[in-house]
Amino acid sequence: MAQTKYIFVTGGVTSSLGKGIIAASLAKLLQSRGYKTTIQKLDPYINVDPGTLNPYEHGECYVTDDGAETDLDLGHYERFLNVRTSQANNVTTGRIYQSVIEKERRGEFLGKTVQVVPHITNEIKERVQLLGNSGEYDIIITEIGGTVGDIESLPYIEAVRQLLWELGDNNAIVIHLTLVPYLSAAGELKTKPTQHSVKTLMESGIKADILVCRTEHEISNEIKDKLALFCNVKREAVIQSIDASTIYDVPLLMQEEGLDTVTLEKLALPNNVAPDLGRWNEFLARHKNPKDEVTIGLVGKYVELQDSYKSILESFIHAGAANEVKVNVKSVHSEYITAANCESKLKGLDAILVAPGFGERGIEGKVKAVEYARVNKIPFLGICLGMQMAVIEFARDVLGLKNANSTEMDENTPDPVISIMEEQKTITDKGGTMRLGAWDCDLKDGSLVKEMYNGASQISERHRHRYEFNNAYLEQLENAGLMATGFNKETNLVEIVEAKDHPWFIGVQYHPEYKSTVANPHPLFVGFVKAALGHKKAQTNATLA
Repeated sequence: MAQTKYIFVTGGVTSSLGKGIIAASLAKLLQSRGYKTTIQKLDPYINVDPGTLNPYEHGECYVTDDGAETDLDLGHYERFLNVRTSQANNVTTGRIYQSVIEKERRGEFLGKTVQVVPHITNEIKERVQLLGNSGEYDIIITEIGGTVGDIESLPYIEAVRQLLWELGDNNAIVIHLTLVPYLSAAGELKTKPTQHSVKTLMESGIKADILVCRTEHEISNEIKDKLALFCNVKREAVIQSIDASTIYDVPLLMQEEGLDTVTLEKLALPNNVAPDLGRWNEFLARHKNPKDEVTIGLVGKYVELQDSYKSILESFIHAGAANEVKVNVKSVHSEYITAANCESKLKGLDAILVAPGFGERGIEGKVKAVEYARVNKIPFLGICLGMQMAVIEFARDVLGLKNANSTEMDENTPDPVISIMEEQKTITDKGGTMRLGAWDCDLKDGSLVKEMYNGASQISERHRHRYEFNNAYLEQLENAGLMATGFNKETNLVEIVEAKDHPWFIGVQYHPEYKSTVANPHPLFVGFVKAALGHKKAQTNATLA
């Protein structure tokens, strides 16, 4: 079997330069040349996973099929590559230390003193090579979170140094992503921060093979020459990464700069197949040349930070391209929606999505948004908590159960239409009480949702939640017109609800946004955007009439 090749992506000068996008773009180019490629993320924080992090801290928590709560960069990897990721694709310092400490408690180190080197670094190296040793991939790209020089990332950098030495020439390379800032007062780009960043990396025993320079202005040949000379890299290995209008342009920009070519050369891999980016270009053409546009309200409580709902926003881009429609997303903070201002905040929207979330803040605003969409026959999609809000709203406003609620918000509610699963009531560990990962769902014949999934009888979707639809209220709700149209057969749990006398009203307990990719836009989002366009046209026609 051929040796698996490794690419390590480090970052310098500042965080948030887009290591995930660069890694995903390079992986896309290598994949389009026929190389089996995947990406993993090493996160230096001490949380075991991002599952307990507030979205304001680290953006959304992305969930894989196998139930791993991971960094949002794994979402980019899946959306770009259309390849499923797993627990093995995301490693945190918390998980590394937890594993090493458990081994020490079991006596696996035979009484030795447990240290960062070799025990922590060995654990990191083992995790890095898990995917490579599976035999499924030609190339593994490993993105190292944080910025070179951070105390937290030192063990990772040391582990990379050792791996480069162990794997040998042409089997592993380092791509260093850095910032070349523009000083408007001087009117020039400055290379000094990059030089210092590369120097910091070299102090740890690692030489960058390729430099990717993030910039807001074109980097001249003169500056590229200077960077090559002072950062000790080949001239063709200095790659410009200029701001793009969409992240989906980045693979094409990296191809123009020759990032894939220089990578293959340094890994001593054949460069005789041109990248096949036909479908990618087709998607971009549809995305950039829409024939119409719609405005969809995203009702949530973390709307100040775009990354909180990253997968939802990207799903709208995929579904918009599929419909040749530009989707304008209007963020509406649920905490500030009241009965008095609900109409003014939601008026004129072509569709409403009530977003997932945890905790009671902003809940009543979400309930009001559901009512507005239901009563005014506006296309509605409720995801996870959004689906639960739809059940609560229906129970209150249609069944007349005025104090209906979820036991998450009100433990003493007389009508707990949403409640915790019996078998989870005894679990106190926050991470342990969740229904996570891919679960099957059977779709009812004749339902709108079955039509959205192109007639499929069974689907598999990813979950991340603790509370469930309470089946004790199923008959009452169905008799009143809120139909349960998707069930998990094993647990008999309700997965999907839809309103009978409404053109497009669907609530799903799972997260469809996690599975939407450029190559396969999620059918539920495609249908939702199409419904939004239909609603807009109907409103326009009604006004003209």
